[in-house]
Amino acid sequence: MTTISPAEPFAAARFIKEIGRGKDGARSLSRADAHDLYAAMLDGRVSDLELGGILLAMRIKGESVDEIAGFLEAAEASFTQIALPDSGVNAANNASPYAPVVIPSYNGARHMANLTPLLAMLLAREGVPVLVHGVLTDLGRVTSAEIFQALGQPLCNNVEQAQACFEKRLPAFMPITALAPKMARLLAMRRILGVRNSTHTLVKIMQPFAAPALRLSSYTHPEYLTMLTAYFMTTAAAQRGDVFLMRGTEGETVANARKAQKIDWFHAGVQTTLVEKQEIANDIPALPEQRDAASTANWIQQALMQPELVPKPVSAQIEQCLMACRALRAACK
Repeated sequence: MTTISPAEPFAAARFIKEIGRGKDGARSLSRADAHDLYAAMLDGRVSDLELGGILLAMRIKGESVDEIAGFLEAAEASFTQIALPDSGVNAANNASPYAPVVIPSYNGARHMANLTPLLAMLLAREGVPVLVHGVLTDLGRVTSAEIFQALGQPLCNNVEQAQACFEKRLPAFMPITALAPKMARLLAMRRILGVRNSTHTLVKIMQPFAAPALRLSSYTHPEYLTMLTAYFMTTAAAQRGDVFLMRGTEGETVANARKAQKIDWFHAGVQTTLVEKQEIANDIPALPEQRDAASTANWIQQALMQPELVPKPVSAQIEQCLMACRALRAACK
């Protein structure tokens, strides 16, 4: 990779020339060039004019596997990786039998209750270190952060607070502004440009743990299924742990309570379908009548005490996560 002084402006014109030729004429960057470009964007070394051009060009062109790999490598190097509490002197006594789970939450609820916090809490209760990261608010949607706060669980603003949650068998929610502030700045470009950019994809697939972890990842558009499947089959992705890939539930990575969607498991470079798409729900679960944070939090508290309230697709997803986390943890010993 090219070594450049953090203070030195980054000339991006040659990259824009490649990616800015339109959907049919644009060419993809190499992994090394993608890494260097995104690292410069994260460090604020790209001018505002060039940054806007890059974000819009990538939005039109779409990311290649090499570009996503290079972007993600730069992104994960831009923030502090999270070590598990059992990685120190008392590792033998405190080691969890489960690899950690990473749950991105950047969409929230628009039509039905957001059950991402329920998924996270049920996994954490089993002893899985669970990190949920995302935005605090999103206009017109109910975010996981708002539901966690309604449940009385404080948000984590640093790694130490997250580790304390793992030790208490609680999920740790870290705002993206605390977990990866440089990425948060690029994420916020949506408010200026009016459209999403590559960072919205990266936050949904990044792996913030130092050790291998299970990432729950989702897609919305079919072309991303093709690209992400190819990426998760690469050696670079496999080295960071396992992935569950599914069509998002309103963008979230929790199983759809009303109709199970297909879930593919990527483990050691092998793709396995865990759940086939369910066309029609066998039964309609008793979900919260309202989707606001307070109503959802109250219903989640009931479901934590009454397992029969947990929708079957979510219960199945929990069992699948436990299975994969055990397998990944055992493979890493």
